[in-house]
Amino acid sequence: MADADAIVVGAGLAGLVAATELTAAGKRVILLDQEPRQNLGGQAFWSLGGLFLVDSPEQRRLGIRDSFELALQDWLGTAGFDREEDYWPRRWAEAYLAFAAGEKRAWLRAMGHRIFPVVGWAERGGGSAGGPGNSVPRFHITWGTGPGVVEPFERLALAAEAEGRLALRFRHRVDGLIHAGGAITGVEGSLLAPSDAPRGVATSREVVGHFSLAAPMTIVASGGIGGDLELVRRHWPQRLGQPPETMVTGVPAYVDGRMLAIAAQAGARLINRDRMWHYVEGVRNWDPIWPGHGIRILPGPSPLWLDARGNRLPGPLYPGFDTLGTLAHLRATGFDHSWFILTQSIIRKEFALSGSEQNPDLTGRDWKLTLRRAIGRRATGPVEAFKQHGADFVVAEDLERLVAGMNALTQGPLLDPAAIRHLIEARDRDLANGFGKDGQIMAIRNARHYLGDRLIRTARPHALLDPAHGPLIAVKLNILTRKTLGGLETDLEGRVFGGDLAPLPGLYAIGEAAGFGGGGMHGYRALEGSFLGGCLFSGRQAGRAVAAAL
Repeated sequence: MADADAIVVGAGLAGLVAATELTAAGKRVILLDQEPRQNLGGQAFWSLGGLFLVDSPEQRRLGIRDSFELALQDWLGTAGFDREEDYWPRRWAEAYLAFAAGEKRAWLRAMGHRIFPVVGWAERGGGSAGGPGNSVPRFHITWGTGPGVVEPFERLALAAEAEGRLALRFRHRVDGLIHAGGAITGVEGSLLAPSDAPRGVATSREVVGHFSLAAPMTIVASGGIGGDLELVRRHWPQRLGQPPETMVTGVPAYVDGRMLAIAAQAGARLINRDRMWHYVEGVRNWDPIWPGHGIRILPGPSPLWLDARGNRLPGPLYPGFDTLGTLAHLRATGFDHSWFILTQSIIRKEFALSGSEQNPDLTGRDWKLTLRRAIGRRATGPVEAFKQHGADFVVAEDLERLVAGMNALTQGPLLDPAAIRHLIEARDRDLANGFGKDGQIMAIRNARHYLGDRLIRTARPHALLDPAHGPLIAVKLNILTRKTLGGLETDLEGRVFGGDLAPLPGLYAIGEAAGFGGGGMHGYRALEGSFLGGCLFSGRQAGRAVAAAL
């Protein structure tokens, strides 16, 4: 006898969406997670809450002209689909773009979701019109950041739990999928010891019992591999060079990839495992929550970017322009770190930090605190705290002392202060006119044509060595793990394919476990704001499809 109509494995955003779609359709659902209840919402809770939307009212109010056709051009130029396995990922990408340009905003808004009015411009590209990157700003920050994205679905889930339609079972670690009659008919696993550890903190894996649950439908919503550095290295793509010896971890330890291997053992098909999304602007968290906790700097376009030897990165590898292009370039240098050099004027205007906990103004929906981003000499409180306490930050009144501090953070003096001075002075001379040949300065001026950047995201161009804009600041940047872009191959309903390229009866996959749709709807690269969106869309698709199938 079935214990429920459907079992959802993973209580992150995708799992919550699927479970609440099913309960809204009158189905009985069991939602399992290996973590305690305080981690409900998973990785999404820790995010900045950025959502990819196309031709939104927020864009139009800022004078941004966007369209489905332009977004599709940008997506395909960024994804670079080139494999036979990309059939379903491409179909998912097209369906998701139609959702982002259509009912996504209204669907969320009807549940109480709201958006910060200034649209961000992530992954700016900088190459050809048909190449990687967003042609226009599309990064819509949730008012309330990650918790604000999770909130509507958590509310629906708790209401369904109170009504007896949803059973939330925490500390249930799935160790296997149950087969019967050629179909997946349930899950079995271990009961883990209770834990009162705060959200995000690594928990015990002590086994105190076992469980087995039956249902005609099972949805895998267990996330990717970014919390396991050895798994990241194992699947590291050759095109990005050698895997780093040193990385910081951008997701909690429970993002361990276990369910991907378990699903594969049950006959599910995994594709595009070498596609992944890691950042190059990671800094060690001075107040960590999980092991190896790193925070990503969300930079504006102005910091001077140098490799470990002090060479300036070539265009269009400017801050915030091409994440994986920059990663590939830096891996070829033979070092695991690079540097930003900037001023107080730049850090105040341009630096943001990823994570809901690093943005108390937006997360707390505090307009008064948020408005301070546009005024004064200081950066936000969390940025200033990193400047003061962060192990990767160097602050100095002159360049020679700055470079000495940078060299003190590496094994041996890799940087020549005279060479760096020559490089910066050449850059500063190109600011004498309103035109010039420095590609980064041209990109900065282009950014300031956009009102949102001019208001709160891009500093007025100035000489880095001008003491009026000081002090000078250097930031040692680490590679930060984040997202798995490949995963379980699915059709547009979320049904998982088996080795025979036919759907495996009873098994669905969503969110990062499915490469955010189809086994990798982003292809090789992402346009940002589309990870949470992929969880929302795939969870909705599968939840509705399973309800219809039942």
